[in-house]
Amino acid sequence: MLEKNSVTLQDVKDAAERIRPYIRRTPLLREATLDKLLGCQVYFKPEMLQITGAFKLRGALSKILTLSPEELARGIVTSSSGNHAQACAYAGQLLGIKVTVIVPDNTPHLKVSNARRMGANVILWERTYAKRWEKVRQEVAEHGYTIVHAFEDYTVMAGQGTIALEIMEDLPDVETVVVPIGGGGLISGISTAIKESNPKIRVVGVEPANSDGFLASRNAGHRIRIQSKPTIADGITCSEPSERPYEIVERYVDEIVAVEENDIREAVRQIAREAHLVAEPTSSVVVGAMLAKKIKVRPDEKVAFVLTSGNWDIENIGKIFKDEPVPGVL
Repeated sequence: MLEKNSVTLQDVKDAAERIRPYIRRTPLLREATLDKLLGCQVYFKPEMLQITGAFKLRGALSKILTLSPEELARGIVTSSSGNHAQACAYAGQLLGIKVTVIVPDNTPHLKVSNARRMGANVILWERTYAKRWEKVRQEVAEHGYTIVHAFEDYTVMAGQGTIALEIMEDLPDVETVVVPIGGGGLISGISTAIKESNPKIRVVGVEPANSDGFLASRNAGHRIRIQSKPTIADGITCSEPSERPYEIVERYVDEIVAVEENDIREAVRQIAREAHLVAEPTSSVVVGAMLAKKIKVRPDEKVAFVLTSGNWDIENIGKIFKDEPVPGVL
């Protein structure tokens, strides 16, 4: 049973056992071709190779597999920028349960079509977080669904933290782990697993500069709301951190940095060119931070970069690769 007000290393280990039969254990790839450019020994954790193309399946299954038979029979509902929606859709298909997902009306087509293909009831709604969650609550009131939140649920966080266990197993002497921050559930799980295993490992979070609610809140000393601007890193916009992830991030994440749009675009190109991986901009912020020299590292430092996902319209990835304009979203 998860503690009421926290997620722990043991919770992450329990989640790993729970989800192991259903997920893909992604490799930790040594990418020496990028060492000189990024200034360290580069390792990629490529979660775009995960089933559904993103890390989100870990957290979704961690939560859904703990639901009672009655809850499963009623079905689940969530809101998502796209990748969590696909994860819930896959879990629903796997377990034979009804899934409803509320996604922004400008979500990349690939994410919407994938969720629908896996049987989810996809409802396109206003992009703002508050409006989408109003719709979620309406669905709960009408149908009795159980909410599977993408980042505020400790059981979901525990599932995401299994990434850290795999990194530490594959590279016991890892020194720094760099993680994108959106809602904060991923870095909450990862930082908890790391700091409660080996506090000496540095954890760095990266946000797009156009929507860096966690960094702004850290600088202010408390949670604040900012005015976000459009970003191509559409999966990790954050105008204001929610309470649960914020507390864990402040406890365990050593540094938070923000990356400009041009650096994110260049990171997409470098990951494709040198690592032969299709990383959506949301994933690529971690490499963008290194290109922009936002994180201090040594040439011999072993740094693991969590590449969270690859679910983006391939036409837009191609435009970035060719340095053609791709608009950001709020």
